[in-house]
Amino acid sequence: MLYMLMIIDERSWTMPKDERDALMDQYAELLRDIVKSGNFRGSGYLHPSSTATTVREVNGKRVTMDGPFAETKEQLGGYILVECKDLDEAISIAGRIPSIRTGGAVEVRPVAPTPVSV
Repeated sequence: MLYMLMIIDERSWTMPKDERDALMDQYAELLRDIVKSGNFRGSGYLHPSSTATTVREVNGKRVTMDGPFAETKEQLGGYILVECKDLDEAISIAGRIPSIRTGGAVEVRPVAPTPVSV
């Protein structure tokens, strides 16, 4: 089963450079371990939500606006896509994500297969 480990943390963008570099080193080590275990399927980090553009439709017309749509202190900062035998294995990997030790969180969510042929 595929699981998306959504990393809720934008603090790393505002950390002092030496702390951010140390955190990124921890991420690199974790990703190497996930690759070695065979669970890794993909990952990426997102630029701060202040760089986002939100697209929606209002009265049949496309409308764009700067910034995120959600008004929340918690923003998605990145993701790791893993294949695991079950939720427990996915949670175990999520528990190793460095951001949880610096005030972040990780949402673990199963990925449903796309129902259409492409």
